[in-house]
Amino acid sequence: MAAKFILSEVAQGLRRNLSMTLAMIITTAVALGMLGAGVLVVMTASASQAKYDYLNEFRVYVDRSISVEDPDCTGECATIRSQIEATEGVDSVEYKNPEETYAEFVDLFSSTDPVLVESTSPDALGSRFTLTLSDPTRAEEVSASLSEVGGIEVVQSQGELVGRVFSILDGIRNAAFTIAVVQLIATVLLIANMTQIAAFTRRTAVGIMRLVGASRLYTELPFVLEAVVASLVGSVLAIGGLLGAKTVFLDKVLAEAYRANLIERITTADILLMSPAIVVAGVVVSAVTAWVTLRVSVRH
Repeated sequence: MAAKFILSEVAQGLRRNLSMTLAMIITTAVALGMLGAGVLVVMTASASQAKYDYLNEFRVYVDRSISVEDPDCTGECATIRSQIEATEGVDSVEYKNPEETYAEFVDLFSSTDPVLVESTSPDALGSRFTLTLSDPTRAEEVSASLSEVGGIEVVQSQGELVGRVFSILDGIRNAAFTIAVVQLIATVLLIANMTQIAAFTRRTAVGIMRLVGASRLYTELPFVLEAVVASLVGSVLAIGGLLGAKTVFLDKVLAEAYRANLIERITTADILLMSPAIVVAGVVVSAVTAWVTLRVSVRH
């Protein structure tokens, strides 16, 4: 009987303040949607990190004349290798002779640019060292040190590309979280306002219930549940919005990045995996806000 009464009170409260309820649902949906978007970016960046491990390295091309005279890296090339290995910040060094460098070149471009492969002779490429750094943030220092090593023709670092890609992801994440915080504040204020209005509207009925012995928890529970129900609807809309944005927007915008294997693909499973956290966050925020509002602002 008590549960039935509380549920009827919740339904009446939501209908009575319909415009406020809709505003809270929409605001909650936007806040949780942007929060979810920020979390997705963080998840994508973390999952993509492994793809960029190979970009936190240097490719050092040996002078062509040395490559021809010392393809097995036992003479002057070995001296260069020793200097590279002694460079502070270099963790490991891998050597590839001209034949291996050309084979890698053919494998890389045969499907995307066959004309380039045909026009490049096997002796056009020299030997190469691939350097893995112990600390990618010291890339500039390592590059400066390598420029002083004789016998090196080109020092190619791809750390700049890594920085650009992740700075874009960081920007998207920060923007999503900023919007989420602003919307969350608006949601909290709306919940507080809605709770106050609802309690004021039903102050006479609540007063009578208290006079006949109803506990404060019993009289406050319908107001808290109203906020929770609105938040649940907003959470569902947020999840639906993320799924829709992925299908309609993200998959098209990031299609090239996916094809180039630049970032990890955002999947429907990722969003569904995050969905319970979105729902719980919405419910907790709404319930706590409504309860605190009743305790602080409403006297009955």
